[in-house]
Amino acid sequence: ILYQLNPGALGVNLVVEETETKAKHVIKQVECIDEHHANDALEELMPLLKLQHAHISMYEEMFITWNAETSSLFLCLVMEFHRVSFQDVIESKRKAKEVIEPEWLQDVLGQVLDALEYLHQLDIVHRNLKPSNIVLISSNHCRLQDLSPSKLMTHEAKWNIRAEEDPLHKSWMAPEALHFCFSQKSDIWSLGCILLDMTTCSFLDDTEAMHLRRSLRQSPGGLKGVLQTMEEKQIPDAKTFVFLLPLMLQISPSDRVTIRDAIHVTFVSNAFKSSCAALSLHQQILPECITDMLLGGNIASILEVMQNFSSQPEVQLRAMKRLLTMREDELGLPWPVELLEMVTAAMRQHERIADVQLCACSLLLRLLGQALTRDPKAEAPCDSSVFSTLLSTLRSHPEVKQLTVLVYSLLSIIVSQASVSEELQKAGLFEHILEHLDRSPENRDICVSGLSLLWCLLVDAVIVDKAPLEKAPALLIQVLDAYPADAEMAEAGCAVLWLLSLLGCVKESQFEQAAAVFLQSIQLCQDRVLLVNNAYRGLASLAKVSELAAFQVVVQEGGTSGLCLIKETYQLYKDDPDVVENICMLLAHLVAYKEILPELVSHGIHTLAREIKERFTSSLVSDAGPPANHAPTSFKLPTWGRRVQGLE
Repeated sequence: ILYQLNPGALGVNLVVEETETKAKHVIKQVECIDEHHANDALEELMPLLKLQHAHISMYEEMFITWNAETSSLFLCLVMEFHRVSFQDVIESKRKAKEVIEPEWLQDVLGQVLDALEYLHQLDIVHRNLKPSNIVLISSNHCRLQDLSPSKLMTHEAKWNIRAEEDPLHKSWMAPEALHFCFSQKSDIWSLGCILLDMTTCSFLDDTEAMHLRRSLRQSPGGLKGVLQTMEEKQIPDAKTFVFLLPLMLQISPSDRVTIRDAIHVTFVSNAFKSSCAALSLHQQILPECITDMLLGGNIASILEVMQNFSSQPEVQLRAMKRLLTMREDELGLPWPVELLEMVTAAMRQHERIADVQLCACSLLLRLLGQALTRDPKAEAPCDSSVFSTLLSTLRSHPEVKQLTVLVYSLLSIIVSQASVSEELQKAGLFEHILEHLDRSPENRDICVSGLSLLWCLLVDAVIVDKAPLEKAPALLIQVLDAYPADAEMAEAGCAVLWLLSLLGCVKESQFEQAAAVFLQSIQLCQDRVLLVNNAYRGLASLAKVSELAAFQVVVQEGGTSGLCLIKETYQLYKDDPDVVENICMLLAHLVAYKEILPELVSHGIHTLAREIKERFTSSLVSDAGPPANHAPTSFKLPTWGRRVQGLE
């Protein structure tokens, strides 16, 4: 614990620091009446963890704890820590008697309106909106934080104490909220108070502003004089705020405007500008007949239309659908840089619109996929803006499974073509893939694309942190068990499981299960040489370090032992040096266990070994493995003949 912030409406806020990473967080400690009260509040808060919005800072963790010293039960809510909030901006400008820059105010107002509209569309009320709960992630990017559940906002005794201790922070609350009645219109009142404070900070001090906000609960007529002063002092955008604020600060909730009304007043009628792309949905839409006429030309004219109407998602969507129908020669493959830039720009600007993201990813996949089909040596674009855009898309639409599959496929292409694995690891892509495998095992497409992307991230890459991969083997085994007859799934899964075994991520307790998965996959898909190679590599990796895994190979199970499978595989691939090499690598490790030698002899492995020695004058197999944190695409083993000569 580093220090304590000012008490909030619900409890104490502590700034804490993780001992290992030094990352800072805020823990809100809310005292609960009893365990039932705490559990009810926790249950109400849990759905908030699933929210995805660029301008909402969600709780990172929640837990209940008991304080023995005070014999109190606390609900603890862990949030992001940010040093600067709207409160700091207002206080700084108030001290200097300066107005807030109008461009900045319009920009962040757009972000706040968009975030509130998102919450209200989901029937979620913030309940605790005030300047200190709108934090700045960067100079031009803000987020709402500290969403409060109704179960915690109705503790009357605690509420009255807090109101007396800290009247400043309660002055943002709507009249009805002081009587524990919250609605979307309560948020509108609070936002109106915030806007009032931001537009008057150059001529009202703290005390005057607080008394004004509190007086409006009984007499909204007091607002008229302040608005007149705003016009006299020529506060930027005074005309818009003079019109809007009285509509937001009505005593009766039913008389207040909605969040959509506020957006219309500011960003449609008065053409405010914001970096928040979703607000463009409220602008006038270009008629479809005009759009289709403009998009009837070649790729250059389509790109011009996309640029000229970049703020209109409908135009961007129709343009990309038009591009998807164009022939390869019309698109200018391999990949026109201008087209890629325009598509990724549209994705960033309309991040919240799933249809735009789906169409854009489909177009990118077509461009990159067809180009690589024509020229496998072509280099895919690896600009950081491309994969950062794709990562943002993943986070913004976790519920759109088709989009997840498309993004995974695109990232697989980019990772296989460029050295960006480390950056994607640091961005938490391992965790994202594993979370989807855990949450959506029934979705085959997500599992296959997720495993393929895992392979691309792991193969021939330096692993920054193996910790996220600790739960991967169990998930892979679970997924492969769920699809016992799926050859494509088995191929992707065996490849990843082999690399995980090389990295030391497969635990000893999982050796036998992993070996069984490899054997089952070989038996299922003898005709898929890539799977066969990776499965035998995986078995060799496990047999090298575990006698239990080695026994799993030789013990009869389900009517066919692994040794019979080895002989079958050899007969199918006796002319393929890679497959034979991997079989030899496994045999070399099996021979190391004396207890297994009789089984090897009884199955005629010594005869197989002699034949291989006669057919291959030298071996490519070596004991040297890769570095502990490095997963290779291939490696060489030294002569295995000395290790298996005892079989002869």
